[in-house]
Amino acid sequence: MNNAMNTPGTVPEDWPRFYRQQAQQVEEGCLQAFYREGVLDPNTAIGQAPMVAMDFETTGLDAEQAEIVSIGIVPFDMRRIYCRQSCHWVVKPENELHEASIVIHGITHSDIEEAPRLHSILDQLLPLIAGKLVVVHYRYMEREFMRRAIDELLGEVLLFPVLDTMEIERRILRKQQSWGQKVLNRPLASLRLGDSRRRYHLPHYSVHNALTDALSTAELLQAQVSHHFSRDLPIHALWN
Repeated sequence: MNNAMNTPGTVPEDWPRFYRQQAQQVEEGCLQAFYREGVLDPNTAIGQAPMVAMDFETTGLDAEQAEIVSIGIVPFDMRRIYCRQSCHWVVKPENELHEASIVIHGITHSDIEEAPRLHSILDQLLPLIAGKLVVVHYRYMEREFMRRAIDELLGEVLLFPVLDTMEIERRILRKQQSWGQKVLNRPLASLRLGDSRRRYHLPHYSVHNALTDALSTAELLQAQVSHHFSRDLPIHALWN
């Protein structure tokens, strides 16, 4: 069992080195292939980086207790979104669904009855994010849920750098605050995905659908970069 970097919230300081080490250490084939694909050069300009937006719907908010029930993947870059290459899965959790989570994500017992388990789609999912920059809205959901799931299923570590549009928006709003607002520690405007999108006049989409939320996240990052950053900005300036 590979226990390196297996603490929630802990990420490597040197991503390329971490990938090289993991490629030599992991035993599971699909995970080994993921690490052997390598990570993008940290100095890659954001305007040139191949990306994939990823979103999960889960049975709860605690990655140590809850499970993934759907996954949305949308490939994109700063020029366009490749909707035809998008993928969506409903996956069957190990435990029974709770009514409270069904109300949020709308996935019912009948939806998951014939759905695959997460481990059976890893050989489809991992190649879609390998070698690309993963983009999420709040990294402590998607990355932590995936880390926990791989630890439970394979006893291995899966970690990857992400662009977190929530964190990027927080930085933007913080920078826009006046000196007095910072001194008084005035709260920022809402960082929720829909509220963040409205600040860029992006269209309203229904929430709590993994594929739609992944698309929403991709569009949000494009808007954030267009309004606030140069496309020559190296990705390491924004990734976590």
